[in-house]
Amino acid sequence: MDGGGEQQAAAAGKGVGEAAPEVTLEELRKRMADFARERDWEQFHSPRNLLLAMVGEVGELSEIFQWKGEVPRGLPGWEARETEHLGEELADVLLYLVRLSDMCGVDLGKAALRKIGLNAIKHPVGKRHDTSSKKFARRTGGDDVGGGAGGDDKEGGVAKEGGKL
Repeated sequence: MDGGGEQQAAAAGKGVGEAAPEVTLEELRKRMADFARERDWEQFHSPRNLLLAMVGEVGELSEIFQWKGEVPRGLPGWEARETEHLGEELADVLLYLVRLSDMCGVDLGKAALRKIGLNAIKHPVGKRHDTSSKKFARRTGGDDVGGGAGGDDKEGGVAKEGGKL
């Protein structure tokens, strides 16, 4: 969602990098809906198109980290322009996700809170999750092939009903 840079941000009343005191998903949803409507882009905002555009933005986000190796928390040693670029790409992904959820009729905030609750049940405090050894065992053909931190539709690498891995 290339908004056009500093001039348009300034015209919208906000400087680049200048954030509102508190931003909610609902505020973003409304602004994205208005933005699309004002430009007559709603005709292009099908769930499929928004998803594919978001995947493209995730690719751009991935490019930032592609050759950096493991990056420590806080991004020490990164230049201000690199961090700003990262923020722009993260924002692009977020904005497409918010727009996609809106076009699908999903309350993203409620869905996220529900998912956190489900994850808390699935991964209770105090239960040991030694994912690094599980991943190593899978890569080397070890015995531990059933577990892991993968998606909900995985079962030892065999597709469940519905064909999803």
